[in-house]
This record gives sequence, C-alpha cells and structure tokens, in this order.
Amino acid sequence: MSVSMYEMSVPMFINMLENLSSILKKAERHAEKRKIDKDIFINARLIADMRPLTSQIQIGTDMIRLGVGRLAKIKAPSYKDNEKTFKDLQNRISKTVNFLKKVNPKKMEGSEDMEIKFSMRSNEFKFKSGKDYLTKWMIPHFFFHVTTAYDILRSNGVNLGKRDYIKF
Repeated sequence: MSVSMYEMSVPMFINMLENLSSILKKAERHAEKRKIDKDIFINARLIADMRPLTSQIQIGTDMIRLGVGRLAKIKAPSYKDNEKTFKDLQNRISKTVNFLKKVNPKKMEGSEDMEIKFSMRSNEFKFKSGKDYLTKWMIPHFFFHVTTAYDILRSNGVNLGKRDYIKF
C-alpha cells in the first residue's frame, strides 16, 4: 500500500503548525510572567546573520503554503510579511492551517511524478518530480524554520522541551 503525497505532507504540516502555535503561546506567557518586552522574542535571532523569529515563521509558512499549492495545482493565498506581534504570528499560522485543511487530497493525486519549476528572487528551481520537491525541498526547509523558531525561543529562556516540539 502506498502513501499519497497528501497523506505524507498536509496532516504533518498541520500538526507541526499547531505545535508551533503552542510554542508561541508558551513564549508569550513566559514574557508576560517575567515582564519581558515581547518584542525581544519577536525580533530575536540565534546569531546576528540569521533571520529573526518573525522571518522563521513567515518562511516556514510560505514554504508549505506555496508548496502545497504547487503540488495541488491550486492558487495559494498571498500573505504580506508584516507580522510584528505574537498575535500576528498566530494569525499567520492559523490562516496557513485553514488553507491546508481546505486542500482536497484528490488535487494532489499524481503530483509525485509532476515536474515542479518556480522562481524565488533571482533563482530558478526545477525538480524532476513532486516527490523530490516534497521530500528534498519542502519538508527539510519547513522543519529547519520551525526548529529555528523553537531554538530562538529556547535560547532566550523559554522553558521548552521535546514534548513541546513533538506532539500529536
């Protein structure tokens, strides 16, 4: 029995976005309890040349929103990258989850063999198959950005553990 492209991706993305939402709630409560300016977390980076928390969430949600749209051959919603608060980030995650929940699994059928081409900034990307695109591009990038968001908050003192990151 084979696993569909939908089954291999969308439920996992939704689960991890819900976990990320819980992590952000925990960070916000931590800031309130300790009387820490929330902007410190929102703008925090692991190191100076890395993007801040807001960008990690923006890029992570872009990766799956646009990617699932490509695989399902549907137009993904467009978001402005203007989040400045925990509430803004929660709204972006919520909008992404709502989009994913509306994707019809049948729309992704056959995408494992579909060639994927797209441009990002001045770069052109081409994948021989949707399967390669999903497994070698989308999933690794998504988890990189979710993990980096987790690490930013953890390195700033938010009491997070593996059970916050991996819940189902």
